[in-house]
Amino acid sequence: MPVLTRLIPSPVVVDIRPGALDDLGAVLADERISHSGKLAVAVSGGSGARLRARVAPSLPGATWFEVGGGTLDDAVRLAAEMRAGHFDALVGLGGGRIIDCAKFAAARVGLPLVAVPTNLAHDGLCSPVATLDNDAGRGSYGVPNPIAVLIDLDVIREAPVRFVRAGIGDAVSNISAIRDWELAHRVKGEKIDGLAAAMARQAGEAVLRHPGGVGDQDFLQVLAEALVLSGIAMSVSGDSRPSSGACHEINHAFDLLHPRRAAAHGEQCGLGAAFAMYLRGAHDEAVFMAGVLRRHGLPVLPGEIGFTEEEFVRVVEFAPRTRPGRYTILEHLDLNTHQIKDIYADYVKAIGS
Repeated sequence: MPVLTRLIPSPVVVDIRPGALDDLGAVLADERISHSGKLAVAVSGGSGARLRARVAPSLPGATWFEVGGGTLDDAVRLAAEMRAGHFDALVGLGGGRIIDCAKFAAARVGLPLVAVPTNLAHDGLCSPVATLDNDAGRGSYGVPNPIAVLIDLDVIREAPVRFVRAGIGDAVSNISAIRDWELAHRVKGEKIDGLAAAMARQAGEAVLRHPGGVGDQDFLQVLAEALVLSGIAMSVSGDSRPSSGACHEINHAFDLLHPRRAAAHGEQCGLGAAFAMYLRGAHDEAVFMAGVLRRHGLPVLPGEIGFTEEEFVRVVEFAPRTRPGRYTILEHLDLNTHQIKDIYADYVKAIGS
């Protein structure tokens, strides 16, 4: 019998624990990512820059690049600056914007990327996608997976708690995204990658069902692992389908319609996921999900992030236009303004104020 298998695109190293940052140099050498120590390190002016003094002694051959923000221009500029050197790898040290800039720049110059996030705001830390601001608003760009991911839980605990909460919302939204994928399979015949779906679903369920909170190390471990698994699930499927459904369409609509007022990505995705679950008729699950999000301090009503009911109805109505070709519960129901208002009123009654 022939042996049939497939290679799964995933990092060579996933190191999630307290103190992981102190072993960065040793991990890169031991895993043969950088024998020479010739590394480019991209940092922000914030959390990454503050950690430079701690990390620099373990990376004596590194060249440091400060990245101004999370725009496409920033990523292209970083790539151009790195071309003059002969580096083994690029290390992205900082928040999500810096990691995304580093992913794009590494792909542009053909270097492996080592992701060292300083917060857990979303699942982009290990995904094959770089989300960058551009002249048209915000774009998603396909890039290789990081070759290594190091998450120091001591560093994560020092980040603003809002970033951890946002990561919870992004992870939990996987559950709604997988329901949308299954819907597209039933109605449109869209193929489901069972392995990717299983990874993304279990990542979301692990966070949803965990009894701990943002201050618990065990919970942070589970959340970090869930976000890494979500990123790998996207690599396995070849697109963002395992982690992006109606929840993310609603998030993108917030960003496009209200770019100056939009909340954090994960906050909007969590709210979008709870409402999408209610839309699909999974009322008990929507109420449970909203309760968990509330327990972690996340919004479940638009007013909690500064939007009116009318604005939210418009966001939901506009959301399908953000991902042409993607089939979710929003496209399936094809609701008009009055129908969205009626269902939203029922959702508010169900979850309580």
